[in-house]
Amino acid sequence: MTNSPLTPGIVSGRLPAAALAANFADVEPPLDRHEAMVAADRCYFCHDAPCITACPTAIDIPLFIRQIATGTPEAAATTIWTQNILGGMCARVCPTETLCEEACVREAAEGKPVEIGRLQRYATDIAMAKGLHPFTRAASTGRRVAVVGAGPAGLACAHRLAMHGHDVTIYDARDKPGGLNEYGIAAYKTTGGFAQAEVAWLLSIGGIVIETGKALGRDFTLDDLRARFDAVFLGLGLQGVNALRVPGEALARDAVDFIAGLRQAGDWADVPVGRDVVVIGGGMTAVDAAVQSKLLGAETVTIVYRRGPEKLSASVYEQEHAKTAGVRILTNAAPVAVHGDGAAAEVEFAYTEEGPDGLRQLPERFRLKADQVFKAIGQTLAGVPEGLALTGGKIAVTGPGRTSIPGVWAGGDCAAGGEDLTVTAVAEGRDAAEDIHAALAAGRGRG
Repeated sequence: MTNSPLTPGIVSGRLPAAALAANFADVEPPLDRHEAMVAADRCYFCHDAPCITACPTAIDIPLFIRQIATGTPEAAATTIWTQNILGGMCARVCPTETLCEEACVREAAEGKPVEIGRLQRYATDIAMAKGLHPFTRAASTGRRVAVVGAGPAGLACAHRLAMHGHDVTIYDARDKPGGLNEYGIAAYKTTGGFAQAEVAWLLSIGGIVIETGKALGRDFTLDDLRARFDAVFLGLGLQGVNALRVPGEALARDAVDFIAGLRQAGDWADVPVGRDVVVIGGGMTAVDAAVQSKLLGAETVTIVYRRGPEKLSASVYEQEHAKTAGVRILTNAAPVAVHGDGAAAEVEFAYTEEGPDGLRQLPERFRLKADQVFKAIGQTLAGVPEGLALTGGKIAVTGPGRTSIPGVWAGGDCAAGGEDLTVTAVAEGRDAAEDIHAALAAGRGRG
């Protein structure tokens, strides 16, 4: 093990290489052909399928499952990609247990839904392995569209625009495209470099150029883009992190940075982790940081959330996964201080309760030993161009992503009104692209 001179409790190489490889293997291995056939056979192929309504991208789920059942997974993949061009990634990370599978008739009748997510992965993996890209680029329209952000919303928007024959340039501040899919998802959920493989596959349609290391506000302005392009789509994501606003906050680390570092690590043994880890928050980021800390070899990992268990935004499935991994979840406790001399040693919490006037802290306190503290209490929109109307801290949009500035659309986590999910971002990027195409065809666009 290698110790950090500043934080002696945080070390790399807590576990041997073989254990780390096993811990970060595919959390849910893909179905083989026989398993896929058995899973597909459970589908009732409902005519008025509730699973379609529950899917933010409205994939024709009964159709693609029937195509798998009849031995044509490539056709099933085309059905999926027609609605969700990032169907491979969404099959891995989408919270199907609260969307399509929760709505499944089998779930209501038997408590066990059709495995829609795993079947979706089965089909898209087969088609991608064969190099199938079922969409062709239309004849060039001569119109140019700028997309800011190479995350799910931006990629989905760019692909649909390219299908319509528009020339698209994507700008992204990071070194790699992919956004959340590349930097923000637990490593065990998307293994083998799948995020970059999916981006390369998506770009094979042609007509899309990606420029990485280019940030809005630093390297160019929105006015620059509006002057050079016929339309602009903003898929900025959420770059800021909410503050704890307690003494000693500097001793805590952003969970999103920890997750991003894990995703980019060449060797799990090089990633340092504490012996006693505390994660403050109650959403998916908190769960991903906590579980991966445990997988790296932390002895105790505790998630602490300020409200009651019913308010946790992480799904019940993810909560149970965390508990299975050995993570403890405490609720109704809010941080009041992080204690330590140059490095975290303890986190002090106050018990909380919900009342008619909202959440309040009780006088009783307790402390948790912690040599590593992660804050995962939500992200915020940063670096918003002047002139864009905001609502609820996000870019205000009407219809399919139209902002307050003519010729500028927005979608994904940076836009108001949707859930912060990969699948929702894909839907918003796709729908904005269709609206941009219609506007350009009608001679509208650049303001």
